[in-house]
Amino acid sequence: MPKRTTVSDIATRKGKTPIVVLTCYTAPMARILDPHVDILLVGDSLGMVLYGMENTQGVTLDMMIQHGKAVVKHSSKPLVIIDMPFGTYQSSKEQALDSCRRVMAETGAQAVKLEGGKEMAETIRFLTGQGIPVMGHVGLMPQRVKTPDGYRYQGRTDAEAAAILEDAKAVENVGAFALVIEAVKEDVARHITAQVKIPTIGIGASPACDGQVLVIDDMLGMSGHTPSFVKHYAHLSDAIEKAVKTYVEEVRNHTFPSVEYCFGGKK
Repeated sequence: MPKRTTVSDIATRKGKTPIVVLTCYTAPMARILDPHVDILLVGDSLGMVLYGMENTQGVTLDMMIQHGKAVVKHSSKPLVIIDMPFGTYQSSKEQALDSCRRVMAETGAQAVKLEGGKEMAETIRFLTGQGIPVMGHVGLMPQRVKTPDGYRYQGRTDAEAAAILEDAKAVENVGAFALVIEAVKEDVARHITAQVKIPTIGIGASPACDGQVLVIDDMLGMSGHTPSFVKHYAHLSDAIEKAVKTYVEEVRNHTFPSVEYCFGGKK
């Protein structure tokens, strides 16, 4: 069995071969992605992608744990990171520790990710001091967005850029092993990547980041509206619809099932 990528492996990838990250929520997708990527992120984006929520704020700890279990069980190579959902870590350091311990114990994942910069620094320090590996997340923070028009890119002004850099350094200084930079102006994300010593994972940020992440359903063309920074590597929605239409036609025309697809039928 191949050795699973570790937090330490990722931490040493700064400035080296780019780190490949995709979101993953299910056993079938975990099996497909397993040989290819460095990190599987069980993102709270599952609330929107799988459950049709308008934002990520309705995602629960139980939901993340169930999907996390499936991804860990059906993968063997990538590092698996679980997003800590909204409301499970912001109230206190103790709440965050209880939530993270439960996630890691019940899923077998190797790390957690939580959103926030300097305001979350002491919580991250506390978690890492208790042996919880933490990936940070700065720039656009989806858990704070309630409506679609709230998804705007960050770092448009000098003040915004300075604040995001301050957040990134704060997260680095308290022990996060890596950092997602989301929807941040390209030159700002490039500068942040150069200023911090931990790997940065970009999403709608910069090719200069130490790695990249996309939502799997977005890049496969299975989401409805997708962000402008997403490249469609396939259009699986079209392929699925075509297959369904063929199935419907064959059932209604009595051409499926033919006898070879029935028990006791002749081939």
